Amino acid sequence: MNNKQDYITPQSANNLSELFYERVKRSAEVVAYQYFDNEENVWKELTWYEVSKQVELWHTAFRHEGLVKGDRVAIMMRNCPDWVVFDQAAYSLGLVVVPVYTNDRAENIRYILENANVKIFFIEEPELCRELLNNNSNPKDLLRIVTHKPTDAYNNPSLTQVKQWLPSYAETINRVHLEANDLATIVYTSGTTGRPKGVMLSHDNIFINAYSAAIFECFDTDDVFLSFLPLSHMFERTAGYYMPMLIGAKIAYARSIEKLGEDLISISPTILVTVPRIFERVYNKIHDQLSQKSPIAQGLFKLAVNVGWHRFLVQQHRQSWHIKLLLWPLLKKLVAAKILAKLGGRLELAVSGGAALAPEIAKTFIGLGLTISQGYGLTETSPVVSTNKLQDNDPFSVGKCLSHIEVKLGDDDELLVKGRTVMLGYWDNDSATKEVIDTEGWFHTGDKAKIENDHIYITGRLKEIIVLSNGEKVPPSDVELAIGSDSLFEQVIVMGEAKPFLTAIVTIEPESWQQFAKSINVDVAESSLELDKVKELLLKRINQQLSQFPGYAKIIRVHAVIKPWDIESGLITPTLKLKREKIHATYEKEIIGLYDGH
Repeated sequence: MNNKQDYITPQSANNLSELFYERVKRSAEVVAYQYFDNEENVWKELTWYEVSKQVELWHTAFRHEGLVKGDRVAIMMRNCPDWVVFDQAAYSLGLVVVPVYTNDRAENIRYILENANVKIFFIEEPELCRELLNNNSNPKDLLRIVTHKPTDAYNNPSLTQVKQWLPSYAETINRVHLEANDLATIVYTSGTTGRPKGVMLSHDNIFINAYSAAIFECFDTDDVFLSFLPLSHMFERTAGYYMPMLIGAKIAYARSIEKLGEDLISISPTILVTVPRIFERVYNKIHDQLSQKSPIAQGLFKLAVNVGWHRFLVQQHRQSWHIKLLLWPLLKKLVAAKILAKLGGRLELAVSGGAALAPEIAKTFIGLGLTISQGYGLTETSPVVSTNKLQDNDPFSVGKCLSHIEVKLGDDDELLVKGRTVMLGYWDNDSATKEVIDTEGWFHTGDKAKIENDHIYITGRLKEIIVLSNGEKVPPSDVELAIGSDSLFEQVIVMGEAKPFLTAIVTIEPESWQQFAKSINVDVAESSLELDKVKELLLKRINQQLSQFPGYAKIIRVHAVIKPWDIESGLITPTLKLKREKIHATYEKEIIGLYDGH
């Protein structure tokens, strides 16, 4: 962040299509995107001008389909330049983009396509078509499925490979006039219960959100964003696609989550838009490695975090100078720099959102010198509501609300949001819209909060509070987050509504389980999880993570499994949120057993 700025303001562009073309005009020969070519096994780059030439081809192909302003087109593809090209070509004709998660289930995808009356569907993997087409019956209104890879194995006239679909040359581009409040996209919330709802976001909703987030800090044209969260999620789409375009920064697309560690080193990004789960995995890996090292090495790490955290508090004017800070240059060289080098060595800011980041994890990484700005948002708010400024960063809060946004507390301390970033409503669902946006225009988030010194602190969910039979109230997400910070536990769900005590179902991380089983001299077979000895030790580890919670928040019984909950089983959403009701139904017998005899 060297303040080499070239921001595109809402006064310079009226919509997301104008944003793109203004960036092309200003930065034609500048590298816009970096991606890995799997066929040639090499990283490649595209300038803004080169991207605009591809957009012209897609614009022509869309126009040949006879599509008109307002028609919906869907995309289900991993993050890559083609995602941007599809998006911008659609906007140039006033089409409405419907993103679909690449890991979603066929029945859910079909519902989205039919609910939004999608005309064109662009997908990466044609294998999906076998389930999606349902015996050669296309979802209603769908004219064509365009696949990135060959489709020879499928005898369906609506299937076309992109190489055959795109014209050999682009016709003169004829962009449709767009108003700021025109519908840009319908984003289906993954929904932990029931069918997903289509969130309608306008060009202005998204543009003003990206701009408000950009002016919150001093980003610049030399920044490099590493994109790995799915673009089907509004957090990545706004903060990791439109905002860098507005700034004029470069985006590099990671190959996969599995290769994220390698890509961090090879790309050396300066900005990372991420979710807590990434930090949790790195944190657990660091502590697993530390457990194998000498007490001296472990002590040195703890000292580095302690001194680094104090240094951060001094920088934030929340603590006074201490003589131990003289140790920081040495601790940075011996400990912090080596760990941060594994994140590329140039990372200046990690923007964390989507869920709460455990305080101990935030403290560890900030102590090591990585600036983490935690924020808050929802799909319905385009999505960012608040984030922390680097010079006023309280990592235990979700920061201050952006410009163009108002917040206040409603009944039961519910956080309410109002402003230009609040959605137009839910697609074809007026009743659901009226349930969350009141007559004064306030969007009801469903999250409980407190506001102190203009900082927002999320304290729980209105509908996710466990009330024990003795009247004690427990926010399950807080307990689950604490338990999940132990690398042995991959996924956690806590139960106890109207019961005398809390219980939990956990999925066990396979590699950690093998080490744990070996350390307690039991077989690694899943059947060992039913042994009383194992259950007792699992409960011990679980409740060690809950030492800071009230006594009634202790887990009394646990059921453990090896196989993780996945999207295919319908137990989690594409954004990895737990479908509590579905998990409860799946493990009904086991849950009854956990309370049997009490």
